[in-house]
Amino acid sequence: MTFESEERAALRSSVRDLLSKRSDSAAVRRAMTTEHGYDEVLWTTLCEQIGVAALAIPEKYDGVGASLLEVHVVQEELGRTLAPSPMLGSAVLSAQALLLSGDDDACARLLPGIAAGSVAALCWANPGGWSGFGVSTACGRLSGTASYVLGGEIADALLVLTADGLFEVDPAADGVRRRRVPTMDPTRALSEVSFDDVPARTLASPAGLVDQLRAVALTALSAEQVGAASAALEQTVEYAKSRKQFGRAIGSFQALKHRMADMYALVETARSMSYAAALSRTHEDAIIAKVYCSEALQQVAAETIQLHGGIAITWEHDAQLYFKRAHGAAQLFGQPGEYLPGLAITAGL
Repeated sequence: MTFESEERAALRSSVRDLLSKRSDSAAVRRAMTTEHGYDEVLWTTLCEQIGVAALAIPEKYDGVGASLLEVHVVQEELGRTLAPSPMLGSAVLSAQALLLSGDDDACARLLPGIAAGSVAALCWANPGGWSGFGVSTACGRLSGTASYVLGGEIADALLVLTADGLFEVDPAADGVRRRRVPTMDPTRALSEVSFDDVPARTLASPAGLVDQLRAVALTALSAEQVGAASAALEQTVEYAKSRKQFGRAIGSFQALKHRMADMYALVETARSMSYAAALSRTHEDAIIAKVYCSEALQQVAAETIQLHGGIAITWEHDAQLYFKRAHGAAQLFGQPGEYLPGLAITAGL
């Protein structure tokens, strides 16, 4: 079984071409300082011209009817440029939460808007992470605070995952408070959403919903990490070809060749792990991809800083943005170390 079909290759080319024109370094830096934290015009173009938000949404809900493999391609390309967008929080997390719930009424009401580019947000984690839930329920009303919400402060629809299942909340309801929070990674906006005895609509919540949704989230994130690692490696190689010391390009020094070869091995192994998770769609493979791709991107980003030298830690250079993305992404949906005990048990260690 191969990953890169002719259709996915064409999709990759279309997304990469658009991002190369509309999401270069300067555009990314402008987007991350806007009120919403992303380029709304670029997002609209991605949705209208390529249909990225509609890819994994069935045709009966105004989607394209493709699969999460196509979403994987888009995530990888977005990771290459660090393009801020609602893709992960809305078109992946929120859309898949609805589809996995099997709630036909909720899907019919919300998915057409998500497919068209409207932003939805999934409220899930507590301040300690994704192992628990930040919001609790009592008599159909929600109270508590969800942390690390992707797009929560700008969402047109809020989905809330609790220990008692999945709920839908009107963002304009009394008792809902939303605020964007400071992040280490300026290219990824996160928010905090609080609920104070807020009425909610109960959605279907089949057994295994949380594990299925976590697998989707980890796999999609791993694709983004592979894209970022690949771009960081490419930039490092190009720099090593042009930067000269002692009258020679530094890339000609054997010690640096070895380090870049190690970076390449990390990127390609991470890509294999991520593609395997996308193809199998199993919880175990998703966790393996999360752990390996997180650590690979952190190592590649660190080497990028080292091999660029002092210029890499200046605000003007993009290496520091990849470094921040690497460490921010490693924490998203749970730190890699949190998953290792479970993997050890699965492996019988």
